[in-house]
Amino acid sequence: MTDINPRIYVADLAAYNAGKLHGVWIDATDDLDDMWEQVRTMLAASPEAFAEEHAIHDYEGFGDARIEEYQSLETVQEIAAFIAEFPEIGGALISHFCGDLEDARRAADENYCGEHKSIADYAQELTEETSEIPEHLAYYIDYEAMGRDMELNGDIFTIETGYEQVHIFYNH
Repeated sequence: MTDINPRIYVADLAAYNAGKLHGVWIDATDDLDDMWEQVRTMLAASPEAFAEEHAIHDYEGFGDARIEEYQSLETVQEIAAFIAEFPEIGGALISHFCGDLEDARRAADENYCGEHKSIADYAQELTEETSEIPEHLAYYIDYEAMGRDMELNGDIFTIETGYEQVHIFYNH
């Protein structure tokens, strides 16, 4: 989780190639037209003549999600909006799905099982909700092993955001 709004540093490539730093930090949750206006304003104020090209040279507030140097502003804004919607897990979900925002959204919307203290707690909750366990057998159930097997078998995947903060997702 991040306390910083997702933002990108857009650099003027004409200035960069001339050995000068010239760019602007842009809030990636801004309206797309506003983001483009900030890029155009930055290029117009370039210390180099004929500045036309830009690239993303830095970013912050995206958690584990990667932003590429020539990624479109539209894609960056979509990623930032997703992270703003799911601040604790958004960046990690995008990273888990190798940048595929559609798969990350599906996991967040359809496959999220909630936050638990551990995988064992999740396995116990799931078992108790779906099965009648005789009291005399309850102490023999190894929920830690069940949870570990669920993850190793690919039935679930997890994102840990802190101590006893495990977010669990079905993996289908």
